[in-house]
Amino acid sequence: MMAELRLDWNKVDKARQAAAAVADNVTEQLELCSTVAVERAICRLFGVDGVDAFDVPLANRLVDHLRTQGVLEAGAAYWLAQGALSTGLAPIKMAEAVAAGSLDLTAHEKHDAFACRLWAKEQAEKAIFRIREGRKTRESLLEKYGERSAPWLYAIVATGNIYEDIIQAQAAARQGADVIAVIRTTGQSLLDYVPYGATTEGFGGTTATQENFRLMRRALDEKGNELGRYIRLCNYCSGLCMPEIAVMGALERLDVMLNDALYGILFRDINMQRTLIDQSFSRMINGAAGIIINTGEDNYLTTSDAYEEAHTVLASQLINEQFALRAGMRKVQMGLGHAFEMDPSLPDSFVFELAQAQMARQIFPDAPLKYMPPTKHMTGNIFQGHVQDTLFNVAGVLTGQQFLLLGMMTEAIHTPHMADRAHAIANADYVKRAMKSLSDEIEYKRGGLLEKRADEVLDLALGFLETIRQDGLFRSLEAGRFAGIKRRPEGGKGMEGVIAKGDHYCNPFIDLFLEEQQDDSQA
Repeated sequence: MMAELRLDWNKVDKARQAAAAVADNVTEQLELCSTVAVERAICRLFGVDGVDAFDVPLANRLVDHLRTQGVLEAGAAYWLAQGALSTGLAPIKMAEAVAAGSLDLTAHEKHDAFACRLWAKEQAEKAIFRIREGRKTRESLLEKYGERSAPWLYAIVATGNIYEDIIQAQAAARQGADVIAVIRTTGQSLLDYVPYGATTEGFGGTTATQENFRLMRRALDEKGNELGRYIRLCNYCSGLCMPEIAVMGALERLDVMLNDALYGILFRDINMQRTLIDQSFSRMINGAAGIIINTGEDNYLTTSDAYEEAHTVLASQLINEQFALRAGMRKVQMGLGHAFEMDPSLPDSFVFELAQAQMARQIFPDAPLKYMPPTKHMTGNIFQGHVQDTLFNVAGVLTGQQFLLLGMMTEAIHTPHMADRAHAIANADYVKRAMKSLSDEIEYKRGGLLEKRADEVLDLALGFLETIRQDGLFRSLEAGRFAGIKRRPEGGKGMEGVIAKGDHYCNPFIDLFLEEQQDDSQA
């Protein structure tokens, strides 16, 4: 049995209740709105894929057509239903006709809303079936190969060229990586469309496209078959196209997606209403597809001091948990994030890191926590860096973290070489093997430094969440309470893409995704 801290569960319960109230308040404010990205995601779920002659995605062309006509408040599903019932065309054919200028969907509003809902639900069930098949394939492969013991070693590839990424990803899997994350090219989160096809140019990462997802999935399945184990694939479900990318990930059987409720608002200056609506629908998709989300609390600690602001990480984890629950997600799919980012010159910094990691493990016992390695305080001293990474691995193994992102000794010098990654895997493997049962053999001192630190962070997180509950999440973001970054409720990118739902608004996927997740949790 793992060593545990004696936490004050009354404080944990109060903090969770405050986070629930925050999430309820936001959900109530935004449930009457949709976004252009949600509507494009619905089009993609109905089978609308591809681009026009100018490489503009057909999903964009279709939604822009409705928006220009001033009728998007009824939703894309309503208008596709009107068009299908009138013309007999499939959604993809209607999108192509709209892009060619030969079809005006608004000229076909001849059917009552009930008939449209029936058509939309029937089409939606076909999409759900396809997503369910992908989930079953994953489950079948995991049953065939067996699950790897935690922590799963999580490696990054980021060449900018999907074909180079594949070579690196297969090499990392061969070296021992359990999860391959394809870093996304800089700036894609601010594009209000998803690029199309296989891509070979990117800056600091590779473009997230459905074809790139498909190519990497196939490559990892091939390598997994050779190695006799399942290799998980991770990408980014964030930015202005969050729900569309969730659809692509669900259709191409991604396993893990970075998906945080607040990251886009704080670190990409995306409008908070747009982000929170998009994250809700994207989590429903991820949940139904059996995808584990990874939240981004580690990012707070790259701008704020990890010791002073540790309570904001816990508060954000609780808020992310509540938003995920409202999207129907199971707790085993909530990969809540945190990081080993305290200044190494701080006395007892490892003790404080251990307290934070252990506290997160106990407060979220079912969540596959994602633990990030040191980056902020890494220097050009690779020997010191390797020690820091080793201590991170020790904390990760002792506290039962699920995802252990590999720390690189050359973090502060260059994009890691394959040899750097091999050393990182060897380091993590050694610690994982050598300390396999250590947490079962130790106890934390009652009232000791770890428990005092955990209680201090818990106190601060509770007070922080009570303040957010009182002021509301939007005003708290405006006041800069997370990472010291201030955002206005009406500011940021993408606000113009938020639309009020009209009387005929229809999104058949919401109920179906919630039902799918409920069925899955009872299976």
